[in-house]
Amino acid sequence: MNILKNTALVALAAGILFSCENKETVTEASETKAEITIMSLDPGHFHAGLIHKSMYPQVDSTVYVFAPEGPELKDYMNRLSGYNNREEDPTAWSLQVSTGEDYLDQMISTKPGNVMMVAGKNDRKIDYISAAISNGINVYADKPLVINKDGFKKLLHAFDEASQKDLLLYDIMTERFEISTILQKELSMDAAVFGELEKGTPENPAITKESVHHFFKYVSGNPLVRPDWFFDTDIEGTGIVDVTTHLVDLIQWEAFPGVTLDTTDVEMQSAKLWSTDLDLEQFKLVTGKAEFPDFLQKNVSDGKLSVNSNGEMNYTLKGVHSKVSVIWNFQAPEGAADTHYSMMRGTKANLIIQQGADENYVATLYVELLDGQDDSLASLVKEKLQGRFPGLDLEKITDNKYKVIIPEKYHNGHEAHFAQVTEKYLEYFANKNMPDWEVPNMIVKYFTTTEALEKAKEK
Repeated sequence: MNILKNTALVALAAGILFSCENKETVTEASETKAEITIMSLDPGHFHAGLIHKSMYPQVDSTVYVFAPEGPELKDYMNRLSGYNNREEDPTAWSLQVSTGEDYLDQMISTKPGNVMMVAGKNDRKIDYISAAISNGINVYADKPLVINKDGFKKLLHAFDEASQKDLLLYDIMTERFEISTILQKELSMDAAVFGELEKGTPENPAITKESVHHFFKYVSGNPLVRPDWFFDTDIEGTGIVDVTTHLVDLIQWEAFPGVTLDTTDVEMQSAKLWSTDLDLEQFKLVTGKAEFPDFLQKNVSDGKLSVNSNGEMNYTLKGVHSKVSVIWNFQAPEGAADTHYSMMRGTKANLIIQQGADENYVATLYVELLDGQDDSLASLVKEKLQGRFPGLDLEKITDNKYKVIIPEKYHNGHEAHFAQVTEKYLEYFANKNMPDWEVPNMIVKYFTTTEALEKAKEK
């Protein structure tokens, strides 16, 4: 197994790029007292790098990377180099990079670490996961784990085998760490303020979650260059099985906290897909590629690439009507950003998250009172929650509507959430204390998204 050095890609050590003419062979991990050594497999999505924006005491500073040569690997390495070389709180990751088309076999045969991290091509992700689990390797994976029913069947087997082998298989649910969502959940659990969750109807769901994303954006202060395959939904997955994973997860997590769900709790009522079209100039800007590649020609018509990136589903979860939708535009207007909208309707209050221009694109939680329970709301926000979230306050907007004032320190941003999820994974790994509901609910989540895809295909 060759470690790539002295090429366009070079290894990282002590925060400094270096090259070496000699090639080495890695047969086992270096001696370490760390509980976890990460193996990063085929890091094709920038999320693979974001978990390394922070260091963790339990994790060895050496990361073993197995991947084909190419721009995605280079981007991953440059991202970690940027973290190592930043002025404020630099990291100290060292990369041992092994390349070649047999990168998966290399990882399995040498196994220098005990956790595989994977973020990239979603069509093959479940096969990576299955191979890792079969060979006794824990898995920490970016969403989505699967993008169709065939993948879902493999996922069921992977979870079963992981359980038998006492391995940890977990997906990265960053949105659980968004402060507005955390507080929406907290308020929904207070009967004096929220009452009970409504059942809703298809026309007026009890829970609505919508998000708008953009193909061209900035990450860690730099323009994000997306790989060309990102625009092939046979590889990336359609809009109804990708970002929706987060929204379906939040519905389960907020509406039924601590409850073990089953696939029989889900009834898919309707679902649809539609496309966002990119012209060649837009495609060049976001990928750096001069032409539409051959494998995307199947979706090119009249000089535009059609990407089935948008999706909507309407379903019930334990009888609660829920609506999830995701839209991908090419680029946000000047001064704008990705947006999120969420509503939970209770018998006493509606809890609404908005993240539009009026909120300066910062997720903001509003409370609409339906039963005049102002004192109960004030007591919850200004007293009961202060121990966990000091500084929370309320601003009255209208006679029955309040804005929850959230101190800036809690708005740590999407990229910071990757460290928070990673810390949770490390806790589960070390203490064997992952809640019993997590795996069943991951299964229900991917059942829901793949069921929505099947429903959308019926049209």
